[in-house]
Amino acid sequence: MSSTAQFSPGVLGNVKHVSKRLTCSYIFDWIIIVCVAAAGGVLYKIRGYQHAFSLTDANISYPLKPNTVSITVVGIVAFLVPAIVILLVSLLLTDRSPSEGRPISPWRRRLWELNAGWLGLGVSLAGAFFVTSALKDLVGKPRPDLLARCDPDLSNIAAHIVGGLGQKLEEAPIIVDIGICKTSDQATLQDGFASFPSGHSSFSWSGLLYLTLWFSAKFSITLPYPFSRAIHDIVLDRHSRIVSSHSGTLKRTTSRDVGAAPPVYLLVLAFVPVGAALYICASRWADYQHHGFDIISGSLIGIFFAWFGFRCYHIPVGCGDGWSWGPRSHDRALYILPGTRGGFAGSWEQDNLLSTRNSYVDVELGPLQR
Repeated sequence: MSSTAQFSPGVLGNVKHVSKRLTCSYIFDWIIIVCVAAAGGVLYKIRGYQHAFSLTDANISYPLKPNTVSITVVGIVAFLVPAIVILLVSLLLTDRSPSEGRPISPWRRRLWELNAGWLGLGVSLAGAFFVTSALKDLVGKPRPDLLARCDPDLSNIAAHIVGGLGQKLEEAPIIVDIGICKTSDQATLQDGFASFPSGHSSFSWSGLLYLTLWFSAKFSITLPYPFSRAIHDIVLDRHSRIVSSHSGTLKRTTSRDVGAAPPVYLLVLAFVPVGAALYICASRWADYQHHGFDIISGSLIGIFFAWFGFRCYHIPVGCGDGWSWGPRSHDRALYILPGTRGGFAGSWEQDNLLSTRNSYVDVELGPLQR
């Protein structure tokens, strides 16, 4: 059986109408995504923890600079642009049906691909935004430009000391709290304790890497048969295979004919989002907004959620001819019981059929399951 047949979402082709229960289950998915994103927004706005700091710490003594890439631009690039690309590709370029059974309505297929693409993007962005906002509030790490934001009251240091041995040892540091800051711009000051992890980095990677994965899956932008166990059965030195041609005749093909690299322009298009994410991360370092560890941590958060959101709704790149996973089945739209076969895409009828096919009769013990 071909990989397309294995992964083809037959649910779309086997139903005459969309189940209300199934529709409600996906509406519920969207509600949860919106709630997670809203919770991240609340965490982003509230006043988090402010970590104590030293006035002699060179790591937080950098000047205050304007953002090269504003949070608005990051939102447009990492959220709006991927959403529009997914919309256009899903509605304009999704024509062929992956089902080997009943033909699927082109618009049903397009709308499902759009929904799956947006769901994965929503999971990626909402998850990264929530985790990043929560960690910022919990850690309260000073930014590299904190002292420039703070404008510390050097005439009253003793009143704000919370630790350190600076008063006893000449070269020891003195640790103070936020109360020493004289600035009247409280919003800028509070933002100075949001260095870890980098929100620009996590949000850009969660949206833009997801777009790269999604785009690569749709247009088969991958290495020919990369790291696959099947390659040992397909590509063997000095061996060839008999394959059927379009005319129905058999012809002999060599191992070098079973795969080919994608066009370079597609590689460039696929990696443009990754390049944009790298640029955004680099700008945070150049603007003295984050320490290196903060940028790396934010990037890892975004990369994880991009991969997670993509794999939840899409077949791995290079395995499914660019299609997303099919929808959940009607009777498993909301839950499945422990021990259920087939996951959320199966049905009770399929379970009974599998049980019948996988059973055999032992002469002494009777019917057994494989």
